[in-house]
Amino acid sequence: MALSPADRALLAALEEGLPLVPRPFAALGARLGLGEAEVLARLAALRAAGVINRAGLIVRHRELGFRANAMVVLDVPDDELQAAGTRLAREPSVSLCYARPRRPPLWPYNLFSMVHGRERRETLREVHAILMRTGLEAVPRAVLFSTRRFIQRAARYAPIEAGAAETPA
Repeated sequence: MALSPADRALLAALEEGLPLVPRPFAALGARLGLGEAEVLARLAALRAAGVINRAGLIVRHRELGFRANAMVVLDVPDDELQAAGTRLAREPSVSLCYARPRRPPLWPYNLFSMVHGRERRETLREVHAILMRTGLEAVPRAVLFSTRRFIQRAARYAPIEAGAAETPA
């Protein structure tokens, strides 16, 4: 699908997120000089063409009281990595799960997952329960708690306009 300048502008505007107003697509359209119906029609066409796969949201977990956020890193045998990752990713309290190469000798871990909690003890209990349910309790691991958030936003594909400042979330 060839993207029109209006489609490119619409996709770039979506990278900033939707405004939290009763009619977000109307507000988005107003920024672009488009009507709400036109925005919705263009998005439907972009989805049908496979340009847009899905829409998601970024939850600012700290603002919701989740301040004991742990990255659980595991050293899973390579031949078990896919199955272990699949089991871990199916856990409701795991918000993120992915594999990365080990970086020996200092970093032996190859499976990463994120678990959010309101307090450390609660999060550690949940991590332990997850490891027991998934059969990963004997796997070497570390639980690394976040101490600060640098940025929390969706990926950006459109070039940032000259002079536009990047503001961390």
